[in-house]
Amino acid sequence: MSTVSTYAAPTTADVVVIGAGINGLAITREIARRGLHVVMIDQDDIAARTSAISTRLIHGGLKYLERLEVPLVFESIRERNILLRTAPHLVKPYPMLIPFSKSASRPGWLLSCGLVLHDVLSIGKRLPLNRIVFSSRLKREWPSVAAGGVKWGGLFQDAHVPVTERFAIELAIDASRHGATVLTHTPVTGLLHESGRVAGVRYRDRLSGEEREVRASVVVNSAGPWVDAVLDLEGGHPRKIGPTKGSHFVVDRFEGAPETCIFFESPDDQRPMFVLPWWDGKYMIGTTDLPYTGSIDDVVIDADEIDYLLRAVNGLLPGAGLTPDDVLWSYSGVRPLPFVGDVDNPASVSRDSEIISHDGDSAGLVTVIGGKYTTHRALGEEVLHRIEKTLGVEHRASSTRRAPFPGAPAMPMVRFRKAFVDRSVLPVRSAARLADLYGSLAHGIEMLAASDPALAEVIDDETGAIAAELVHAVRNEGAVTLEDVLLRRSAIALNSDVALSCAPRAADLLVTHAGWDAEYALGEVRRYRESVRRFAPRALQTSPRGMAP
Repeated sequence: MSTVSTYAAPTTADVVVIGAGINGLAITREIARRGLHVVMIDQDDIAARTSAISTRLIHGGLKYLERLEVPLVFESIRERNILLRTAPHLVKPYPMLIPFSKSASRPGWLLSCGLVLHDVLSIGKRLPLNRIVFSSRLKREWPSVAAGGVKWGGLFQDAHVPVTERFAIELAIDASRHGATVLTHTPVTGLLHESGRVAGVRYRDRLSGEEREVRASVVVNSAGPWVDAVLDLEGGHPRKIGPTKGSHFVVDRFEGAPETCIFFESPDDQRPMFVLPWWDGKYMIGTTDLPYTGSIDDVVIDADEIDYLLRAVNGLLPGAGLTPDDVLWSYSGVRPLPFVGDVDNPASVSRDSEIISHDGDSAGLVTVIGGKYTTHRALGEEVLHRIEKTLGVEHRASSTRRAPFPGAPAMPMVRFRKAFVDRSVLPVRSAARLADLYGSLAHGIEMLAASDPALAEVIDDETGAIAAELVHAVRNEGAVTLEDVLLRRSAIALNSDVALSCAPRAADLLVTHAGWDAEYALGEVRRYRESVRRFAPRALQTSPRGMAP
């Protein structure tokens, strides 16, 4: 049974990690598996903000070839291979078509060379070879792209993680199984100092509201866009983060929708764009990359971004005919990129990560900038190596290079899925969903459903999710709020209406079966409706532009 608690009252640790996004999770997992005591603290839930708004790719570093950053290419290929092996239920092969066009910033011959060179650099990869797609195949397999005037292209073999929410939860489960303490919805209010260095953190207890302290030899600031807010607790400091805004929107399958991802350039500014076959038959379109100076706590797509993305996809696929009314919902956030001052082109800012070991009165504090899903594990390994040196402990090879994720089946995923669905007494759709979403952790949810007929009932008709998933989220996966349950544990909120229609029933269920107080549950439904406004769901729409009020 997967178990992660998100409440405790620790007083000491070897390391405190601030931030439970993908960087903080990777670092915490490495530290815990090294046998050190680590406490991870976040003001929100696990991977609730920036780590929830990615394009969900596990990429092989093709874009680094153009800049001749060969070490980064090798790292990306290696990490992609590791994830395909250790998390096969979450990370899937994901071929993407790259249309070659005379109007593109890079000629087709150059992109073709890049695909061939990438194959050479990734000998032994766990994916097929890249291919050049000529006119006859393009018309046969991507007729909607060919209809737009594209004559040829390249097929790049990559990977993606469609439900990053579950990916992040499994990292937290693995860290917890190895002794990590996880505190969510727990703001850090200060840094402790002792003997002229950082010696821990002060935080506000989630239940009592009292301030508590955790003393630690090392504090890691992996707060993403909030890195500067953490550093502000130390007083004045040079600005570290220069965020850029990125937005995607979600639509149902449309006329001419491709079966594979399309990686192309925006006709407006030649920015890389994606049409992404995604989850439960839906598609994501993205992404924007804009300078951002607003509140990082409240980021919402705007009408100009929707128009920009629509122009791009409708230009590539002329039969699509998508309009703002087709947008089911969207998600936006900021990338925690290094601050470089004013820039005309945000895409020129480095996406590489940076690790800063502070000195002077801030010795004992480590700050992490940047980071991505593909190379999260490698970043965690590098941060751990620095921590080992600081603590004076022996360096050991990382176990995460081979350790399977908690839900990784012991057999090939196709065989596991078939075996699970064939023997399950649940409806086929619900059983298949459990296998796809939870991997081998689905067994625990199925057992819970078998213990009470009410928990085997379908709670959301669109997704086929069952009631046991919600109870499991609270009992075994540290979910505190309705948003934690519906979005980041069960992923029901990835449906057409971000689970708005499901929310009241879900809250009632958690009163009956998970110990929620009725008043708390009612408040959670209100808070959930307010919180998901940031996704501008069509279900809350009152404006013809598709924007929630």
